[in-house]
Amino acid sequence: MHRHFAFLSAAWLALPAQAQTIEVDLELVLMVDVSRSMTQNELEIQRQGYAAALRSAGVYAAVRSGLLQKVALSYVEWAGSQNVIIDWTVIESQEDLNGFADTLLNSFTIGQRRTSISEALSFGAEFIQSNSYEGMRKVIDISGDGPNNQGRPVVPTRDAVVAEGIVINGLPLMTKEGMGTQWHLDNLDYYYETCVIGGPGSFVIPVLNWEDFAEAVRRKLVLEIASLPMTEVVQPIQYALRDPSDCLVGEKIWEQRRMDWAQP
Repeated sequence: MHRHFAFLSAAWLALPAQAQTIEVDLELVLMVDVSRSMTQNELEIQRQGYAAALRSAGVYAAVRSGLLQKVALSYVEWAGSQNVIIDWTVIESQEDLNGFADTLLNSFTIGQRRTSISEALSFGAEFIQSNSYEGMRKVIDISGDGPNNQGRPVVPTRDAVVAEGIVINGLPLMTKEGMGTQWHLDNLDYYYETCVIGGPGSFVIPVLNWEDFAEAVRRKLVLEIASLPMTEVVQPIQYALRDPSDCLVGEKIWEQRRMDWAQP
């Protein structure tokens, strides 16, 4: 019996060590749109805006307001596919935030084709569930300048992600720089509110002018990290030429453009 016990002990010790889960207040993945409809200037403004927001005193105060005062943060660019720019990083200090911002500014973005919000959300959920952190809250923060027009329909994907206990917040980019009118969706904020965001306390903060981008990101990050009550009221921007509550409107626009291109 003693030899049997010794054998079991040796076998147990030989097992590979399990990866230790790190507890944090929040797991937050920043999903940032880099689709072809974004100009190079807009892509640069996004990077600069996120970096400025991360360096702000407000975001640091939000990190310090948590029970553990620790956040797991990542930055992913998406269009039709996804590209992890900064993998999961523990944020505890102002130095951590500054380092994350520095890494972000030292990266280079190339615009990609199409817009698949659904695949971005699916990737974000898997990215959260497969990491080595366990957050009291789990959030996908997704920005975008248009509706879903590639991949699976966005609503069932959104619902599946929310069912996993992940909150989705939106940052609709409602500027028109470099975007042809055939791709523009008026009241994109309503589309995001109806079709993209979900989960307890989820919210939308629209960006109407690029000059306001860094401040919008800062407010959004403070709300997400500190889990503050949401007081934003999404207002209509202009008369919607296309129905922003139609969650397949992006696919319909794409199909119409495809038919137009096919005509002699």
